[in-house]
Amino acid sequence: MIEAIREARNYLQDILPRTPKVGIVLGTGLSGLASMVKDPVVIPYGEVPHHPVSTAPSHVGQYVFGSLEGVDVLMMQGRLHYYEGYTMQEITFPIRVMQGAGITHLIVTNAAGSLNESMQPGDLVILRDHINFMGTNPLIGPDDPLLGERFPSMHQPYDTAIINKIEAIAAAHNIPIKQGVYTAVSGPSLETTAECHMFVGLGSDLVGMSTVPEVIVGIQTGLKIAGISVVTNLSNIFHSKAHTQEEIRKYAAQAQNNLQMIIVSLINQL
Repeated sequence: MIEAIREARNYLQDILPRTPKVGIVLGTGLSGLASMVKDPVVIPYGEVPHHPVSTAPSHVGQYVFGSLEGVDVLMMQGRLHYYEGYTMQEITFPIRVMQGAGITHLIVTNAAGSLNESMQPGDLVILRDHINFMGTNPLIGPDDPLLGERFPSMHQPYDTAIINKIEAIAAAHNIPIKQGVYTAVSGPSLETTAECHMFVGLGSDLVGMSTVPEVIVGIQTGLKIAGISVVTNLSNIFHSKAHTQEEIRKYAAQAQNNLQMIIVSLINQL
């Protein structure tokens, strides 16, 4: 693992003209932010040594480096998912590579289903905490101190100071935003009604199939992290209709402009 990370990091560092400060993971239907980067350097995942490639719909599968409002950022335009058949170590490999390349802050975004009727499709929700219901953990395996703390504390996975900044930015731009707890499941089948009721009982507001493994590894490697979900559907607690990927991408696209405005403003304050 260490050698693979080193080779991938060195590959990026040889290509990138400057050291990135902020890493951004763009979730389902949210890849438009990459078009705002000035003087972009685009690196497909498949060109990076040992790097898995994206197979999920709407996930382009490439790094985009450049300046966003004067801040050097490294974006993942599309992430990797456990349901694609990769191991937990493989889907979090990019986080370790970006941290090795120099990022100190990580912004993760995702499309999520709502378990809370006050969070409607198109809404933005700041993650204040999460529940790992994926049945595994990216830190399982041999202990190597070079990867980070063996037992990292998850008492505050999402940085409180950054949460406060996001709320202030949203208020300044008159963008409604809420806070919530996100539950990660393995997928790819969507959740049953009974499962959604269980997640509500556990204290969850949102459910999705990503983000949590990336955040766990980000905390282990010392990154300051912010998470924002776009609500793309109401769970079957509230209706009995089938969900579609078209529905999810539709609502992600509707919220994209507000999300972009928040992220652009946020990175200037990190």
